[in-house]
Amino acid sequence: MSNSTTLRLPYLKGHGTGNDFVVIEDLDEQIDLTPAAVKAICDRHLGIGADGVLRVIRQGAHFFMDYRNADGSIAETCGNGLRVFARYLIEHSLESRGTFAVGTRAGIVQITVDPDDTQFDNVAVRMGLAQSPQNESEAQVTTDCGSWTAAARFIPNPHCVAVVDDMFSVGGLHDCPTVSPHEVFPAGANFEFVEERGTHHIGMRTYERGVGETQACGSGACAAADVWAHRNNLGDVWTVQVDVLGGTVFVDSDADRVLTLRGPARFVSTGELRVTF
Repeated sequence: MSNSTTLRLPYLKGHGTGNDFVVIEDLDEQIDLTPAAVKAICDRHLGIGADGVLRVIRQGAHFFMDYRNADGSIAETCGNGLRVFARYLIEHSLESRGTFAVGTRAGIVQITVDPDDTQFDNVAVRMGLAQSPQNESEAQVTTDCGSWTAAARFIPNPHCVAVVDDMFSVGGLHDCPTVSPHEVFPAGANFEFVEERGTHHIGMRTYERGVGETQACGSGACAAADVWAHRNNLGDVWTVQVDVLGGTVFVDSDADRVLTLRGPARFVSTGELRVTF
């Protein structure tokens, strides 16, 4: 007798600069979204294929983004996912354009969609502060092509950021990089490799915890921009352009060093999800 389960429900697929997600509306939290179900949905050969699943849950006066990585693990937040989530809320008449709140495991996030931004090209997510370890010390990140000095940032996702001469010189990123000392990231980390393209302009590659190399990472772009600004003495108020494999985003820092991520949100398909796990 088979113990498999088949999940059937409507879905939408979208992406933020190539960081792609399956969006499932489950306002009253009725779906048993197990790690096995998430892995089956995100499988790029046997499922729909995505870097993660965004589940839309009603939470009091606002909506909660229940984000799961492709391996079924739970993440605190996702900057690119929040832009896609915001577009979903607006286009499904759950929120209106302007500024509104979305719940995440990292807390309440403010998102702004300008009424004139009809193509959702510049969705702005207020990501918060980029925190450094209290006893900040340099870490060492290693791939199969070498080792580099790196800095730690928590937004609140953990990020290990290395500035390198050429972001493609770090290798194929087929395997997760390693970092020492291990105590800096006891729960693992996302890895960003950053190259200079101008005083306020960088290129970035990302290896995401629980996913692998992705086309983009929103919180990673914020971490990378913050490390870059600190390294180049840009002060508190700045904007850094971050070119990722899937496009371009912008990170703004205000006088309080609060970071805002700006970039596009795209939808690519919709239909009925039918996946067996």
